[in-house]
Amino acid sequence: MRRGILLYSACVAFGAAILAALLVVPSALAATLFSDDFQDGDATGWSRSGGSWTVVTDGTPAYRQSGTSADARALAGTGWTDQAVQARVKPITFNGSGRYVAVLARAQSTSNYYFLGLSNSGTAILGKRTGGAPITLATGAAAVTSGSWHTVRLEAFGSTLRGFVNDVQVVSATDTSFGSGRIGLAGYYASATFDDVLVTDLGGPTVSPTAPTIPPGSCLPPSGSPVGFASVNAWGQNGTTGGAGGPTVAVDTAAELLAAIAQPGPLTVCVLGTITVPAGMHNVTSDKTLLGVGATAGITGGGLNIGLPANDSVTSPPADAVHNVIIRNLSFRGATDDSINVQMFSHHVWIDHNDLASGYDGLIDIKRGSSYITVSWNHTHNHTKNMLLGHDDGNAAQDVGRLKVTYHNNWFDRTPQRNPRVRFGEPVHVFNNYYVYNTDTGVACQADAGCLVEGNYFERVEEPVTNSYAGPGGRCVARNNVFVDESGTPDCSGTVQEPSTYYSYTLADPNSIKTTVMSGAGVGKL
Repeated sequence: MRRGILLYSACVAFGAAILAALLVVPSALAATLFSDDFQDGDATGWSRSGGSWTVVTDGTPAYRQSGTSADARALAGTGWTDQAVQARVKPITFNGSGRYVAVLARAQSTSNYYFLGLSNSGTAILGKRTGGAPITLATGAAAVTSGSWHTVRLEAFGSTLRGFVNDVQVVSATDTSFGSGRIGLAGYYASATFDDVLVTDLGGPTVSPTAPTIPPGSCLPPSGSPVGFASVNAWGQNGTTGGAGGPTVAVDTAAELLAAIAQPGPLTVCVLGTITVPAGMHNVTSDKTLLGVGATAGITGGGLNIGLPANDSVTSPPADAVHNVIIRNLSFRGATDDSINVQMFSHHVWIDHNDLASGYDGLIDIKRGSSYITVSWNHTHNHTKNMLLGHDDGNAAQDVGRLKVTYHNNWFDRTPQRNPRVRFGEPVHVFNNYYVYNTDTGVACQADAGCLVEGNYFERVEEPVTNSYAGPGGRCVARNNVFVDESGTPDCSGTVQEPSTYYSYTLADPNSIKTTVMSGAGVGKL
C-alpha cells in the first residue's frame, strides 16, 4: 500500500530546545508524508541507481536489493524539508569492510543525500554523500546482525540530524549541506531487504524532552592542565583541553550519552547518575570532555573506545586520529570488554579521577601507537588485568617511538597484574602512585620499553618493578621509591629517556604518597 502526501491542518507543537542541537526534540505529533509496505507487489514510484532491486516475499512482500558489487540506491517521494524516514531493514551480505545498508533523507539525487547506515563493523554510521565517497558525520554502537530485522530511523530537522536503531538514539550531528529532498534506501556494496517505509514530518522516538538538571558548580571543566604527557605540544595538538570552547550537555540515559560522545566538534558531556549502556565498546570522538557529576556518576554494561578501528597496515599517525579527550570523575563497572580502550595513534588523552573495577578485560588499555596520554588519580580495584600499554610483542611497527604515557597518583588497589604492563613505549613515566598487595607484579617493562619508576609507595608487592617478567626484556630505572611490608626490590637494568625533556613535574615525597593517594584518588574528589 502506498500513500502520498496527506493534508495536515493541525498545528504542530515543538518541544523546547535542550542545551544544544544534540538534544533538540521535535513534537510527538506528526503528519505522514509517505509510506510503502510493498503489499501491492510492486515498487512503482521508486527510482533506482545500481544494484538489483526487486519486490520479494520475506514473510510479507518487501523490497530487496540483492547485489553486492555496486553502490545501490533507490529514491522515492518529493522534496520535503523536515523529515523522519524509518524502515525495517534486514542486512544480508556485506562485500568487504566499511560497507553498510541504509535509509536516506533529503536526497537531492542518487549521489547527494544524508544517510543512516548499519555497517558490518557493528556500528551505525550517520553520514552524507556530496557527489563523491561517503563522508562520516558520526558513528555509534549498534548490534548489527545479518539476517535479522532492525528498525532504522533518520531524522532531519533544521540543521540537526539524529539516528535511531530499534528506537534508541545512537548518533547525532549537525550539518547544513541539504535543506530538503527525497527519501531513499541504499546498499553500499551490500545486500538487504527493506520493508514498512514510513516518512513523517516530525515526531517518533525522541530523547527525553526535559533536560537533566545540573547542580550549580558541579560540572565545571578542568581548571588546570594535566601533568605529564597529555600536556605536551606534539602531533599538532598543544596540551589536552577536551571539549573546551564547545557547548555543555547533560545526559542521564544511554541514548543521550552515546549520541553525545559520537557528536563531532568540541563538547563537554556532564554525566548524571549511573548509566547502563549496551554491551561492547562505544566510540568517543575528538575534542570531548566526559565529566561525572558528584560521586555517583558512572557507566556500566559497556566501555569507551577512544580511537579509530584497529588496522595493522597503518604504521604512522593518521590525520584523523582521535585526539583531545578528557575522561574524569566516572565509575566504570561491568564492562563486557575493556572499561576504557585507547588505540590507533589516539593522542592527548587525560584519564583522571575515575573509579574502575569489575570489568571483563582491561580497565585502562592503551595500544597501537597511541601517545601523549596522562593517567592520573584513578582508583582501580576488584580486577586482575588492570592496565596494558602496548598489546603485543610483535607490534613494533606501530609502537616503537610512541606509547608515551604518564601514570601518576593512581591507587593500584590489590590489582594482581598490569600495573601497568608495558611494551615498546618510551619514556613511560610511573611516579607517585600507591601500590598495595599486587600479587603478580607492579610495573612490568618489556619488549624494549623504557620505564622510569620513581617516587612510588609499594606495600606488600613481591615484585614491584621488573624488566624480565615475560617475553622480551625491556629497560627500567627505579629510583626514590618506598618498599614496605615484605615488598621485594626492583629487577631493573638499562637506561631510559628522562621525561623531564618533555615536560616539567614535581616529585612528592614517596613516604607521603599512601595518605595522599588514598584521600585524593577516585571519584567525588575534585
